[in-house]
Order: sequence, then C-alpha cells, then structure tokens
Amino acid sequence: MDTRQLAAFCAVVERESFSRAASSLGVTQPAVSQQVRALEKRVGLQLLDRSGRRVVPTDAGARLYRGAQRLLTLEDQLFTELSHPTEGPLAGTLEIGASTGPAAIVVPLLLCEFHRENPALDVRLSVHDTQTVVSLVAERELELGIVGAARRRRAVEFEPFFSDEVILVCPPGHPSAGKTIDLDELPEIPLVLMQEGAGVRQLLEDELRRERKRLRDLNVELVLGLQESVRSAVQAGYGATFISRRAVETDLAAGTLAEVRVKGLDLQRQISIARAAGRVPSRAAEAFLAFAEDRLRA
Repeated sequence: MDTRQLAAFCAVVERESFSRAASSLGVTQPAVSQQVRALEKRVGLQLLDRSGRRVVPTDAGARLYRGAQRLLTLEDQLFTELSHPTEGPLAGTLEIGASTGPAAIVVPLLLCEFHRENPALDVRLSVHDTQTVVSLVAERELELGIVGAARRRRAVEFEPFFSDEVILVCPPGHPSAGKTIDLDELPEIPLVLMQEGAGVRQLLEDELRRERKRLRDLNVELVLGLQESVRSAVQAGYGATFISRRAVETDLAAGTLAEVRVKGLDLQRQISIARAAGRVPSRAAEAFLAFAEDRLRA
C-alpha cells in the first residue's frame, strides 16, 4: 500500500478533520482528500463518515486504521534503523515534552545528567500543559511525554514513571498557613488555579468529583496559566493554590510558602511516560528511560 495514503487517512482519523490533518502534514486539504479517496478506491470501501461535523471512521475504516498504524510504525522503524547506528555513542535528537510539574525540577536535572554522559546527542525539552503534551505525542511530534494526570487518549500509551503529591500552599502569613482544614472549609479560601488542561487542575477536579463536589463550589478568584504563574501569585499574597510538592519544596523549606492540609482530599498522582502506541522507541529514548529509572530509584 502507498504509505502516503495511509498517513493521510490516519491523520484525518486522529484529528477528525481534513483541514487539521492537512495542517499537521504540511500539505493542502485537497491533497489529503485526494489521498483518502484514492485509498478508498483501492480497497473498494468507504473508510470515513463525512456526514457530521466531525469526520469519523466507518467500521472498515477503524479496522484499517489499526493496521495502518502498524505499517507506519514499521516504516518509521526501517528508516530509523537505516539512519542511526545500533551501537556506539548515542547521536541524533531526542525530543521530550513535559508538563509543568515534572518540568520544574526532576526532568531538567535528569536530562542534564543524561546529556553529560551522551554529549553527541541533541536533547530538547519543551514544556506545555498536560493535554498539549499528550496531543503532541499522539501526533508524533514528540517521542516521549512526561505528564501528570491525563485523560486517556486513543493512540497514546502511558506507563508509570515516578510518584508525586499535589498540595495546597499559601503565603506564610495566611490564616490557614500550617493548619489542617476540612474539605467543607476549602471554599472559604481564595484560590489561584492553573488553566484547563493542566494535570494538577484535572487531578483536583477528579478528586472533588469523587467527594461529590465541583470546582465551581470553590472560591476561584484567578486562573493564571501554569505552574510558575500561580506560584508567583501566591508568593505575592494573592491567594492559595494547588501545586506539585516537588515544585515548591525549596519554598516550603525557606518559609516563603506554607502548606495547608485538607482533610478529605487525596491528591497523590502518578507521573507517567506517554508515547505513541506502536511507535518503536529510538535508542536514545530507551537509554534515557533506563538512565532515569536508575537515578529515580537511587
């Protein structure tokens, strides 16, 4: 089969749109439509349902999509094996994305140590909210994603990396600083939260839902992007926020932030590795994960 046709078809299925598929592939929408029509003619079946607002695969299209993913993965593997040696020093590029919690301290230090041992490797880390990282992994623009709580997504696999805890922090002069409060008292505290798509916010919403409460029941005064934004706002005295403990350990030790314990909220989370389903990992990715596992265990 023509893998260009399969790639165009898979892009439409994953993005549920011909225009978004064309944008991701860097081609025109008519070119994508032509490739998909040629593929449908080749197999003699309608592969996509174009009747609604979203383009979705037919039953035949869903079956073809699964097989096409395997074929495209094999093609990637072939070209990877041809372009990179299987022995000797690591070279080439390792592109990793991370959400703001893991990217604050843990991941950069791991990557710096890993690069020091593999200086010929070009290591690149980009930081986004959790859902953006997962989307970039699904679209194969990143080989690895390191994220907190994430909605499961078709074509992305998750595996445990390390554990983290989300805590409520406030300025040291806050009335609740260093205290333990009941969950029912939480709406009394003005909050500064991260934007939608952030793993910390999603974890909080999920835990509130388990306690039969909603985010809108809380006193959310500001939504300020991602981790560094809310941390700075809280340090300046504009409220309290939920944030990764690892990101504020230094602030807690220095006394520039204080923890508020909330009875009834269990905000433990698993930081996970996200990668495209079926994608064969590069030597660099496998080496980094093995290196990180050893360091984290130590």
